[in-house]
Amino acid sequence: MKNWLFLSVAIISEVIATSALKQSEGFSKLTPSLLVIAGYAVAFYFLSLTLKTMPVGIAYAIWCGAGIVLISLIGWHFYEQHLDLPALIGIGLILAGVLVINLFSGSTAH
Repeated sequence: MKNWLFLSVAIISEVIATSALKQSEGFSKLTPSLLVIAGYAVAFYFLSLTLKTMPVGIAYAIWCGAGIVLISLIGWHFYEQHLDLPALIGIGLILAGVLVINLFSGSTAH
C-alpha cells in the first residue's frame, strides 16, 4: 500500500515541478526554478521508493500517464492552452491505459 502513496507523491511532485517549469521562463526566474529542482528531486526520490515493490515498466507507465493527463489539464485551465478533439481523445486513451493497468493488471502487486 505504501508503494501507491509513494507513487502518488512522485506524480504530484512531478506535476508541480513541470508546472513551475513553465513559470520559470527558461530558468530566468529564481523561485519557480527552485521549485522545479525541488519538485523533480522529490518526484524521483519517491519514484525510486516505489520501484522497490513495483515493476519499473508499470510504475513508469502510471507515473507518465497520470502526469500527462494532469499537466494537460493544468495547461488547459491555468495557461489557457487549447486542446483540440484529437488531443482530448489521445489524453483520454492515456487515461484509459492507466486505468486498465490499475484495475486489471496483476503486475502492480508485488
